[in-house]
Amino acid sequence: MDEEEAEALLAVPKGRAAPKVVFYLYTNQNPATPDVLVTGDASSLSASHFDKANPTKFIIHGWQSSSDSELNPLIRDAYLSKGDYNIISVDWRKDASSLNYAYSASRVPEVGKIVAGMIDFLYQEGSITFDRLHVIGHSLGAQISGFAGKDVTSGRIQKITGLDPALPLFHYNKPATRLNEDDAVYVESIQTCGGRLGFLKPIGKSAFYPNGGKTQPGCGIDLTGSCAHGRSWIYYAEAVRKNDFPSMKCSDYENAVGNKCGVTYSSVRMAAPSNYVNAFGDFYTPVNKKAPYGMGS
Repeated sequence: MDEEEAEALLAVPKGRAAPKVVFYLYTNQNPATPDVLVTGDASSLSASHFDKANPTKFIIHGWQSSSDSELNPLIRDAYLSKGDYNIISVDWRKDASSLNYAYSASRVPEVGKIVAGMIDFLYQEGSITFDRLHVIGHSLGAQISGFAGKDVTSGRIQKITGLDPALPLFHYNKPATRLNEDDAVYVESIQTCGGRLGFLKPIGKSAFYPNGGKTQPGCGIDLTGSCAHGRSWIYYAEAVRKNDFPSMKCSDYENAVGNKCGVTYSSVRMAAPSNYVNAFGDFYTPVNKKAPYGMGS
C-alpha cells in the first residue's frame, strides 16, 4: 500500500464523535482497584491516590486490547514492585477493539491529543513535573504516545518508550505522523517484529533490537507476527524488574538486525532507567527463548 492510500484510510471524517478514553490510576495504595481520573475535573484528582511526589507513568495499549489486557498489569506491577509511582493506564478499548485496523489506527492522533490533555491537566492541577513523566505505549499505543508528546502544551515529556511501534499505515519518512525521537526529551524503542507489525528502522534516540528485531526465539513459525510483537512488552516488564538485558552497541540498525555488532556487551542495558542519560544509537540485544528472557543477572 502506498502513502496516499494509507493517508486516505487514516482520514478523519468530519463530524465524527471524539474517541472514548478512560484514565485509570494505580498506586501502591490502590494496586488492584483503580481510581478514575477525568480531565478538567479537579475533584477526581483530589479524591484519588495520586501523589505529586511520585513519578508518573502512562501505559497505553494497542489494537484489540484494553487496560485489562495482560501488558497493563504486567508492566504496572513491575513498576510498583520497585517503588512508588502514579501508574495511569489509558483505556481506549472502544475504538481499539474494532476489527477494522484502519479505523483504530485513524483514531491514534485523536487519542494522543486526549492523553496530552490529561498530561496538561495533571501539570496544572496535580503539579506533576515533566522531568518525572514517562509514557509507555505498545503498537498503536506507541504511536499514540508520540502524538501525546507532539500535542502537550505545558512542557515536554521526559521519556517515551515505544514497544514495537505499529508499522501498518504509518510511514518512516513522515515522522510528524508517527512516534519519532523528537516527541520527548528521550525516546527509546524496543523493536521485536520489524518489517511486519512493527518498524524495522530505528524509531527512538536509542533503538533496541532483541534477536535482531524481526523474529523472536520461542515464537515458532509465528505466521502473523503476533508472538514477536507481544514479546516487546513481555521483555520490557522483565527489564523493569530485573534490568537483565545487556546489549551490544551497533554502528547502524542494519548491523543490529544482522547481529553484526561484535560479542562485547556495552554499558547499556535495554530499558534501563539510566538510558536517557547514556543510551544513544542502535543496540543488538540477545534474548532467551523462554523466561527469564534477558541474558544478564
